Amino acid sequence: MTMPIIEAKLKELGLTLPAAPVAGGSYLPHRINGNTLILAGVISVRDGVMTHVGQVGAGVQTVETGIAAAQVCALNVLAAIKGALGDLDRVKEFLYVGGYVNAVAGFAESPQVINGASDLFVKLYGDAGKHARAAIAVAGLPKNATVEIQVNVSFV
Repeated sequence: MTMPIIEAKLKELGLTLPAAPVAGGSYLPHRINGNTLILAGVISVRDGVMTHVGQVGAGVQTVETGIAAAQVCALNVLAAIKGALGDLDRVKEFLYVGGYVNAVAGFAESPQVINGASDLFVKLYGDAGKHARAAIAVAGLPKNATVEIQVNVSFV
C-alpha cells in the first residue's frame, strides 16, 4: 500500500504529524459546512507541551523562533485536518489562514512569522496551499503561546 501523497511529502521534509488537537473548552475542534472544513485555532503545542511561549520581541522569542512556532501550529492544523477528514489528500485548497502572533507593542513583522505556516502549506500543496490571510500581532494568546493560527480549507 502506498503512503498518501501529502504524508509522503511531510516525511521527505523530516516532519511528523502530532496527534489531532482536541477542544480545550466549550467549542468544537472543527465544523464542516458543505465542502468547507473550518478549524478551531491551534497553538504551538506538541504532545501536550508548549513548544514556544511568550511574546516575540521580548526575551528569547525572535522572528525566527516565531516562524518555528508557526510551523508547529501548521503541523497541528494538518493533524486536525487528518482527524476531521481521515486523509490529508482530500484537501482541495486552503482558503484562509488567520495568524496571530503574541508580540511586543509595535511589532511589525507578523507576516514573516506567519509565513512559517503559510510556507509549509505551499510546500505540501503547491498552488492549492496558497490562501487569503491575516497576520496580526496581539498582546497575548492562550497559555501564553507565541503563535495561534486558524484555517479554513475546501475538500473533496
